[in-house]
Amino acid sequence: MPYPHLFRPLDLGFATLRNRILMGSMHTGLEDRARDFPKLAAYFAERAAGGAGLIVTGGFAPNLVGWLKPFAGKLSWRHEVRPHREVTQAVHAHGAHICLQLLHAGRYAYHPLSVAPSKLKAPINPFTPRALSARGVERQIAAYARAAVFAREAGYDGVEVMGSEGYLINQFTVARTNKRTDGWGGDTAQRMRFAVEIVRRVREACGPDFIIVYRLSMLDLVDGGGDWQDIVQQAQAIEAAGATLINTGIGWHEARIPTIATSVPRAAFAGVTAKLRPHVRLPLIATNRINMPDVAEAVLATGSADMVSMARPLLADPQWPNKARAGRAHAINTCIACNQACLDHVFENKRASCLVNPRACAETEMVATRTATPRRIAVVGAGPAGLACATEAAARGHRVELFDANDAIGGQFNLARRIPGKEEFDETLRYFRHRIEETGVTLHLRTHVDAAALQDHDAVVVATGVTPRAVSFPGADHAKVVGYADVIEGRVTCGPRVAVIGAGGIGFDVAEFLVHAGPSPSLDPHRWMREWGVDSTFETRGGLAKAHPEPAAREVWLLQRTAGRPGARLAKTTGWIHRAALKAKGVHMLGGVEYLGVDDAGLRIRIDGEERALPVDHVVVCAGQEPRRTLFDALSANGRDVHVIGGADVAAELDAKRAIAQGTALAAKL
Repeated sequence: MPYPHLFRPLDLGFATLRNRILMGSMHTGLEDRARDFPKLAAYFAERAAGGAGLIVTGGFAPNLVGWLKPFAGKLSWRHEVRPHREVTQAVHAHGAHICLQLLHAGRYAYHPLSVAPSKLKAPINPFTPRALSARGVERQIAAYARAAVFAREAGYDGVEVMGSEGYLINQFTVARTNKRTDGWGGDTAQRMRFAVEIVRRVREACGPDFIIVYRLSMLDLVDGGGDWQDIVQQAQAIEAAGATLINTGIGWHEARIPTIATSVPRAAFAGVTAKLRPHVRLPLIATNRINMPDVAEAVLATGSADMVSMARPLLADPQWPNKARAGRAHAINTCIACNQACLDHVFENKRASCLVNPRACAETEMVATRTATPRRIAVVGAGPAGLACATEAAARGHRVELFDANDAIGGQFNLARRIPGKEEFDETLRYFRHRIEETGVTLHLRTHVDAAALQDHDAVVVATGVTPRAVSFPGADHAKVVGYADVIEGRVTCGPRVAVIGAGGIGFDVAEFLVHAGPSPSLDPHRWMREWGVDSTFETRGGLAKAHPEPAAREVWLLQRTAGRPGARLAKTTGWIHRAALKAKGVHMLGGVEYLGVDDAGLRIRIDGEERALPVDHVVVCAGQEPRRTLFDALSANGRDVHVIGGADVAAELDAKRAIAQGTALAAKL
């Protein structure tokens, strides 16, 4: 067995998990309505069939005031039990165990009924919570125990009590949000009493043969968070109260340090789980940015944890465990931690999905069936859209040829993977190289094709991508003015002072590329923690330290025509990370810029009516893209069965999520 620690069963005394893989809790949007439970059951069934040992659902509130938002998932009334049985039966049919996560939002609740230990509004929420009375605290504890009983009746093997990430229990355990002076506040023992009593009452209500996972905040990453002695004391008290497993929680939602984004090093926080291991006897679960089998195996083999939690990696590839067990890690569709279709969707009240796996959470709708009428299909362009379409069409039984003028697959992903902090994009290209071989796609690289060369194909898919948009100010043809692809691919080496025109996603990527020199901190947890201000010993309160960003390799101006803050339209859950990273490197970010021209002295601009000269050595143009549709137009004029996807279809802003989803959906219709 290639990963012996990962696939060793875990004996809990009254139950045995078949391996050390926990599919961690992740809200999908399917939890919020009973009519979506058949879809939720299919979603979890695929992950159970894929080999997960233990699955934890998305969060369910134990009562109305604990809702994440109005009418979100809740388990507090008996009539809510029945729909869950379809979920638990589907998972058990494939040999996995499943726990329901009990999550009380506290002051993170997005509704006016919210409650908290103290009347303190969260900085990420417009609603101010009501401070719980002593009787109100008791009601919340009783609600947890009642919900756990209902979970058992629904067929769950246990519950996960969410005590981290800044939700209600975590709000009780730290001085930052607990200003109470009664028996539920004050010193560490009093503040953690709420958490301990919940675990004790759940154990008492559900009996000894029921899994209780406690999600302990081992690193709050906020001012006023717990220090190491607080965490050890709480872990030991939770163990004594009857927990079965302790899962690791990292960071509050209001923390200003990234914890699960692409730029976070793999297994960066496993050390904090390892630090707790000598202090408790319970099995511990490590989490955050563990996305490949070698990483998971190393965490377990070094004794850092007893299990590993992976939520998004099993969203990306439900067969992750089976592939790893068979020694086929190269076949895994790796989570790249982009957050674009999972967390961003959830925060926009959309159903979660996955950029690299559009079937995620749509298993009952996107059924992979083989065609009864194979066709000969040409796909032109081996970027994300073309790769998704070609491999999916071939998997369905079509005879597919994939053409690209470049000497490698990937399209814009070949640029993205060169950006410091986006090294994970390499994994997606590795996966598609495997899929091309596995599905039998015939690949033609360094091949230009025109309409005449495609006459013998039954259908043609045009995925030819984009052409960078040119700029038209005076001096646009000056030697200082260069395109972003030339810079990223190394054909142009920029001087020490650079202006970047365009502050969309590509502009931010180019700025990130320019301020770094040498290996990225994303590949070195210690450098990364130093940059962001995380105490690598995990001793300090909240786990915080003074940030020490490495000096920028260049002075960079990031400019946009639109008034306002550059980067305001970046992704909801990761945009702040990009803005903070560039601010720490001293990047000058300016909005409302009028470009007057480029000359030997640099770039002349006007901002707020004032003319300025930026003494730059290069001006990198990231001013958008235009669709490359010449082939599509020629084929359409000939009346051919032709389709256009990806950037060749819409190039307003490069969008790999849309491109891969579009390519996958089209393949199902061909």
